Amino acid sequence: MEIEIRIRPELDRPNIVIETPALTPEVEALARALQERALSQTPPLLGFRGEEIAALEPGDVLRFYGADKAVFAQTEGGEYRVRERLYELEEALDSRRFVRVSQSELVNLKKVTALDLSLTGTIKMTLSGGTVCWVSRRNVKNIKKALGL
Repeated sequence: MEIEIRIRPELDRPNIVIETPALTPEVEALARALQERALSQTPPLLGFRGEEIAALEPGDVLRFYGADKAVFAQTEGGEYRVRERLYELEEALDSRRFVRVSQSELVNLKKVTALDLSLTGTIKMTLSGGTVCWVSRRNVKNIKKALGL
């Protein structure tokens, strides 16, 4: 196995590319380990609900949304207010997992259970637990790209 490191100041974060002649179980395990390590580097977020404070793992969050001049994280266990702004969350979280679907909402693509593309100019997303989100017209192109459509 060869390992090469290239320094590219124009990048905002490390980018790992695995080049291989064939996809073997060893290569798949390496890619999985790198992905899990990258996700574990994201610190938990603090979520507030009444007097309760909870450490929220980003992977457990269905969506982040803005309402009533605050930002909320919706999980399968309920909703929590978070201190971060949506643009801060968008910058900090993995862009392959969390995608902006509207001006006031980020969605965890790993929690999407269904897509309805039949509506002209927009996409209806159903998340695990039955939550429905609508992709704004200006974000449809980005969502299709992120999903490989």
